[in-house]
Amino acid sequence: MISLNIYIENEFPDWTPDIDNLKLLIEKIFNFYMSQPHVAKNSCLCGYEYKTVSFDFLFTNSKKTHQINKEYRNKDYPADIITFAVFADSAEDERFVLDFEINLGEIIIGLDKIIEESEKKQVEKDTELLFMISHGIMHLLGYDHQTENDFQFVVDNQKLALKSMGIDYDKI
Repeated sequence: MISLNIYIENEFPDWTPDIDNLKLLIEKIFNFYMSQPHVAKNSCLCGYEYKTVSFDFLFTNSKKTHQINKEYRNKDYPADIITFAVFADSAEDERFVLDFEINLGEIIIGLDKIIEESEKKQVEKDTELLFMISHGIMHLLGYDHQTENDFQFVVDNQKLALKSMGIDYDKI
């Protein structure tokens, strides 16, 4: 059985998601992805021996995502989500497993952008947040979306992950 270490920091004062419940939902999303052979077998975790997977979340605002985007990605705009897929983006010979634990990286989410998107799509903000979290986890697992087919693969799996939890997300 794989255990997850999920760290969540919220520096956005206008919305405080239920962190304990969110961790349970994040575990469900991750476990769903790892139960899907077409996702798990092509993820960055395939072929490694591990007992624990860890990753971090930072909930912040557009000002901070703009700053991070500009500083680390040379992109001059605020983002709804920024993912630093440390394990997946490392060369295979540079990846390391310490004490049977893999650190996948960090997901940074602008909660003000999540609120904006939820209003635009007319979905609950918690649902939009879960959709973005599921997107970030796909990135941490090594999935990108440089092509339309890759984007559709990621989005389709996000929708399936949410559907597995009883959430019907059809806004994209």
